Order: sequence, then C-alpha cells, then structure tokens
Amino acid sequence: MIGLTLTRYLAMRFLQTIMGIFITISCLMFVVVFVEMLRRASDNPQADAAAIALMTIMRVPAAAEMTLPFAVLFGAMATFVNLTRKLELVVARAAGVSVWQFLMPPVLTALVIGVASITLYNPISATMKQRSDQMEWEFFGAPGTSRLDHSVWLRQHSVDGLAIIHAGGATAAGAELSGVIVNVYQPDGGFLERVVAARAKLLAGVWVLEGARLTTPGEAPRIVGSYLLATDLTLEQLASSAAPPQGTPFWDLPRLGEATRQAGLDATGYSLQFQTLLARPLLLIAMVLVAASFSLRFFRFGDVARTISGGVVAGFVLYIVTKLFSDLGGAGMISPIVAAWSPALVGSMLGTLTLLHLEDG
Repeated sequence: MIGLTLTRYLAMRFLQTIMGIFITISCLMFVVVFVEMLRRASDNPQADAAAIALMTIMRVPAAAEMTLPFAVLFGAMATFVNLTRKLELVVARAAGVSVWQFLMPPVLTALVIGVASITLYNPISATMKQRSDQMEWEFFGAPGTSRLDHSVWLRQHSVDGLAIIHAGGATAAGAELSGVIVNVYQPDGGFLERVVAARAKLLAGVWVLEGARLTTPGEAPRIVGSYLLATDLTLEQLASSAAPPQGTPFWDLPRLGEATRQAGLDATGYSLQFQTLLARPLLLIAMVLVAASFSLRFFRFGDVARTISGGVVAGFVLYIVTKLFSDLGGAGMISPIVAAWSPALVGSMLGTLTLLHLEDG
C-alpha cells in the first residue's frame, strides 16, 4: 500500500481532471441545446429566453450523464500523461511503487464517481428531465427535441377481455390520451370491435372515450357520444408505462418495473436500465484500466499521439459493445443482467490482462 498523502494526491488529480472534462462537455451541451430550443421557440411568444434557459439547464444533466464513461476515459488518460511528463510517476516507480499501487487511487475514484452518479446524480437529473419534458409539453406540445414519434401504446387485460390502445399523444402522466385507436378482443381471443376516438380519459376502473366511432365485424360503423372501456390500469401504472426507463430515477426503477409487469406490459426496459446503472461503477473502472493500459506505455515509448489514439479507439469500442449488448437486452435476446454486466466485466478483464502483460511480462 502507498501512503495516505500520495493516495489523496493522485485521487484528487484524477477527480479534478475528470470533473473538469465532464463540466466542459456539459457546458457545450447546454450551448447546443439552448440554441436549438431558441430556434424552436422563435414563433412561440410564451417561451421567453429565461424559460428556455431554465428548461435547458434541467435537460442537460440527463444528457451529460451518458458521456460520463468518456469523461472518465479522457480524464484518466490526461492525468496519466500529465503525471508522466512531470516525471511524478517515474519518481514513484523509482521509489518502488508498482503500477497496481498507483492505479488504486484512480480506480477508487472511479468507483466513488460511479456510486455517486447512480445514487445521487441520476435521481436528480431524471427528475429535472421530467420537469423539463413537462415544460416542453406546455410550450411545444410534444416532449423531446429528437423524438419523431410521440405515440403511446398500451396493452391491458380486463373483464371485457384484451384491449390494445394506441394514442397519438398523452398528457397528465398518460391519464389523458389524444388520437385514440382501440382494438378490443373477446376473452377467448376473438376480435370484437375497433374504437376510434379523438380523446380518452382514465377514471376509476374505466376509460372514457369521447366522440367514439365503433367498427364491428358484420355491422355498419356507428358513432357514440362516449364509450366506456373497463380497465385495471391505475394512474401509477400509466405513469410508469409513459415514462421511458432512461428517464426514470434509479430508486424508482424496481417499483415502476413491477407496476409495469402487473399491468401486463413489457418491463424489460426497466430491468435493463436498473442493471445498467448498477454496472456503471465497474464500467468506469474498466475505462480507467483501458486508459492505463495505453497511457503507461509512455514510460517506454515516445509515440504519444498514436498511443492516445489507441486508447480513445479502445474506449469507443468498449462503449459500442456496451450499446450493442444493451440493444440485444432490450430486444429480449439476452437477459438484462448479461446485457448490462458483460461489457464492464470483459473490459475490466482485458484492461487488467494488458497491464499484466506490459508491466509484469
């Protein structure tokens, strides 16, 4: 073990560099999103610059959270390069400090950042993102600057049988739908009727569809003032189905996932997001090990640019593999646990194996 002073010094150097890079990325995101929001609000007199700035500030933390692994990767590589150029790591090695000893502070720093990001940062950023989406509904009528499809799909079982509900949009946490199309099936699975309505509202145990047009096989279409569709869905279950897993706070994911399963909906996304957040500390540690496996070559070789490029490419490959496994898990081809933990485990093992080969022969 190395001394407390050296441990604290190395940990602070890594923490300052990583936080500096993360804050810089967040500021760049703020500028880009703010300009895009101003462009969208150019024809909306209610959305002034102060409201747009507030909405952007609440939106950026959730978007910047996705860049945290890259901030750790670039921060670790920058710190290793800086310590090497100032001969601080050379002196540490000359004093008998091994690579595993001076890697312990950055690994612990990555672990602390990962734990803090899922227990503190993620709930706050997700809550701010939800509030930002609500403000965007008020200003623009549809959340998300990049989403092209704002439709909602619901699948419910009730005393009337199975019903597949599609809506063009939703408000009030999913309790009020617009542009509604409902396919109703009998308890034995046979098709019963198709209902098209301009609006639908959830009350206690029933959907109320206003201005509904009913189409039943073998009968002429007819229009009714209101159509009542029995449902077992609750407001909480609707809120869980309307909120995307990526925008749900960490502490709410298990509860909302269970509520989604009870509603007869697919809860794979919530399970995958929960496991992905749990695996984040290990993923950040893997980024540190990948950075070290390339940056520590500077002690023996002078081609800094090529080595840095190799580390950046390796980090991007690990991130792409993570997204690939996430897509496979979201599609149900592999379990959420395997999809979330495999890239972090493999990245950590490869980084450790590379360091063992370079440092210990």
